[in-house]
Amino acid sequence: MQSDLDALSGRLDLNLRDCGLLIKSGVLGEVTLPSSVASTSAAPEVAVHGNLRELLARLQIGHLEAKHKALDNLLEVMKEDEKNVLAVLGRSNIAALVQLLTATSPRMREKTVTVICSLAESGSCENWLVSEGVLPPLIRLVESGTTVSKEKATISLQRLSMTAETARSIVGHGGIRPLIEICQTGDSVSQAAAACTLKNISAVPEVRQALAEEGIIKVMMNLLDCGILLGSKEYAAECLQNLTSGNDDLRRSVVSEGGIRSLLAYLDGPLPQESAVGALRNLVGSVSTDILISLGLLPRLVHVLKSGSLGAQQAAASAVCRICASTEMKKLLGEAGCIPLLIKMLEAKANGVKEVAAQAIASLMSLAHNCREVKRDDKSVPNLVQLLDPAPQNTAKKYAVACLSLLSLSKKCKKLMISYGAIGYLKKLTEMDIPGAKKLLERLERGKLRSLFSRK
Repeated sequence: MQSDLDALSGRLDLNLRDCGLLIKSGVLGEVTLPSSVASTSAAPEVAVHGNLRELLARLQIGHLEAKHKALDNLLEVMKEDEKNVLAVLGRSNIAALVQLLTATSPRMREKTVTVICSLAESGSCENWLVSEGVLPPLIRLVESGTTVSKEKATISLQRLSMTAETARSIVGHGGIRPLIEICQTGDSVSQAAAACTLKNISAVPEVRQALAEEGIIKVMMNLLDCGILLGSKEYAAECLQNLTSGNDDLRRSVVSEGGIRSLLAYLDGPLPQESAVGALRNLVGSVSTDILISLGLLPRLVHVLKSGSLGAQQAAASAVCRICASTEMKKLLGEAGCIPLLIKMLEAKANGVKEVAAQAIASLMSLAHNCREVKRDDKSVPNLVQLLDPAPQNTAKKYAVACLSLLSLSKKCKKLMISYGAIGYLKKLTEMDIPGAKKLLERLERGKLRSLFSRK
């Protein structure tokens, strides 16, 4: 008798809980809407929202089969009308979905993580998902879910890891190792998503050492060499760029693992991207110039300056600045054909691109042969004079002055500078105390006076 009463009491408690959820979700209120509402223009939207609230409520009540059916219906609705689903979705619904990620049924977990993946990709629920504890079950699914569950969970983590705080939490919950394993064994989509997630995590400086300890350097190099999708290779290059951006130990680790060779091989593609060149720029100071030359760095830099994206060209010019300390390296860079390409970069719209190109040219021009190469290029003087613009956003001024000062030893170049308006610019730069501006101005003005006297 007592056992029957206990069972009945338990069922009543469940029913009361379910009724409470129905009231809280507003489903019961939708059922009893006055007829006047039904006749308004808003009636279709109200009805849709009411149906969606009922559907979401069913994820939290009833038996397993009913929840399965509710998930199936929700997946169908999200394919056709995700906007309305997001409009009525509440925090309690998110909490219910997160709980279903740990259901005993693998099929239930698979359906649930598919819904959560869509929510994460929508970009409107990240905070709720994380605060309701979605990370640990997602990481477990990456580790031991079905093929579909692993893919959807990895894509969800990819989206959620875009914030530094969540990236740290993924590391704290032990997410590095499962993601690395997906990079090594997953299908193409999962591999790319895992590589992107690890790239996002590597953007947080304080977790980079933890990534290295889990073997990420070797894994990213393998992706560069053998990644299934081009996207995977690009994420791997970005990850290596992040890892090498401010840590000498990690730079040495990448070099010792053969990272420079892998990055150079990746750059042989038709459109070299910024990340791989950026990683190389971070690494060139960690090895001797002889090794860089033997590995074929110089022709790759020329290839990037000629065919790479604008960001890649900027990173390549920055690498030129870092490696051209010796006379021999300046000579080799000049002979490789860097100078005309750098001069062309001076025409870019982005100030950062113009600055680093001018800096590289100024460094190379300390060698007489390279100075003659710059002088021979018809675009060098007009492009450099334009960089004398005193505007605050022009950060290439001092490098342009340095280049033009070397060119001003030539009468022809001096005349060109004057004809393109260099004197007017230099007067303003002299007032701003830009190094070398006053001396160059005096040299040009003397040349202008001599020209006037010679005409008389």
